[in-house]
Amino acid sequence: MIRTRRTVRAMGAILVAVVLTACSATFQNHGYIPPQKQLDAILIGVDTRDTLKASIGAPGTTGLLTDGAWYYVQSRFRNYTYNKPEEIDRQVVAVSFDRQGRVANIERFGLEDGRIVVLSRRVTESSVQGLGLVRQLFSNFGQVDVSQML
Repeated sequence: MIRTRRTVRAMGAILVAVVLTACSATFQNHGYIPPQKQLDAILIGVDTRDTLKASIGAPGTTGLLTDGAWYYVQSRFRNYTYNKPEEIDRQVVAVSFDRQGRVANIERFGLEDGRIVVLSRRVTESSVQGLGLVRQLFSNFGQVDVSQML
């Protein structure tokens, strides 16, 4: 009898532990940004792309329109079992360069600095409304002029 109670209590404790573990959030980290100490060591107007690559590493993303600016991006996501992952933190370090390839500016942005960008969707309307393929083919037979083709 005592042994049965212990077994039931142990199974109950294991069940509670499993339920609590299953309901807890898991976290995933993506990307890389250099530590603040390394960013403080960068000399604006002196360091170049090559010296940055050697000291803090190559970036994950580079800009096309801003003369090759470098972007280091790091995100942290919280996942619950059946819910969509939620981004809880994002850090972006933007390093811009002048025309000689030297560091011109270093900026840090967070998730609170982000903006929602509304993308416009352009859909080309079809000129054929409600006509089937066979009807379209047969409607063209009388409109072809052989003399214009020759």
